[in-house]
Amino acid sequence: MIPYSVLDLSPIAAGSTARDSLRNSLDLARHAERLGYHRYWLAEHHSMPGIASAATAVVIGHVAAGTTRIRVGAGGIMLPNHAPLVIAEQFGTLESLFPGRIDLGLGRAPGSDQLTARALRRTLASDPDQFPQDVLELMSYFQPTAPQRVQAVPGIGLDIPLWILGSSLFGAQFAAAAGLPFAFASHFAPAQMMEAIELYRARFRPGRIEQPYLMLGFSVFAADTDEEAQLLATSMQQAFVNLRSGRPIPLPPPVAGYEAGLSGPDRALLAGVLACSAIGSPVTIEKKLQAFVMRTQPDEIMITSQIFDHAARVRSFEIAAEVFRTQR
Repeated sequence: MIPYSVLDLSPIAAGSTARDSLRNSLDLARHAERLGYHRYWLAEHHSMPGIASAATAVVIGHVAAGTTRIRVGAGGIMLPNHAPLVIAEQFGTLESLFPGRIDLGLGRAPGSDQLTARALRRTLASDPDQFPQDVLELMSYFQPTAPQRVQAVPGIGLDIPLWILGSSLFGAQFAAAAGLPFAFASHFAPAQMMEAIELYRARFRPGRIEQPYLMLGFSVFAADTDEEAQLLATSMQQAFVNLRSGRPIPLPPPVAGYEAGLSGPDRALLAGVLACSAIGSPVTIEKKLQAFVMRTQPDEIMITSQIFDHAARVRSFEIAAEVFRTQR
């Protein structure tokens, strides 16, 4: 059985607040720990009315403090938004508070629109193409003996697992060259997944790890029946169509027959986004998950599930965990 993990955007459902979402994230993390999930990652997004995890390191501390065993981390920190020293200090602090439980996934995109990126200030003087150098600088702050006078305290000498995140070939190539584990965002950008997998494994050189380690994102909308699951998935579908249209919204309630009313381009958009997903009953989830694992042979799978009702979301992760436990 391969390890299975959780990616949480701490969704803000329509009619609720960020406080509700953060409370729900902790509740879901506690369920995930009980259900055998390996990691619980939170993602950095800014100026999104439907996502409460913008201050990602703070939310990681909230979740880690309320759990006891599950690894907690960032999936990820968008490094162009930050000075590497600041991230080293933040995650050095988290690792000092929760030793042996913190992961640091790093992304190259700003995780926002250009106006928001400017408001974050870091990007006024930085460039996503600077990402490899920023990663190397960040790694240097965790070395037992820092090569520079500036030191990350806490941070220096701490063994915090670093991951490269990506939705294109760039991340795969850099993770392979740097000898780092690689997490591909196939749950929302699957187009280059197979090519990225092949590239990462073929070009991997030992570094922080000795062998390539690949984690793939996978969306699950699980319920007791296929029909119920398909209804639950319409919340994410609505949110994604609105996001790609430049109108981000809180996670809306499900709408029966939503796809039938969409234009051809929007249906094609969702078909592409949901190419690495399973929507349905436990039997349907098992079949689709088995097919995905057979095709990609990942070392780990990270499940995400944007569902409006929190109890239904927890149930979806319960079903996914039951399916994983039956895999061989």
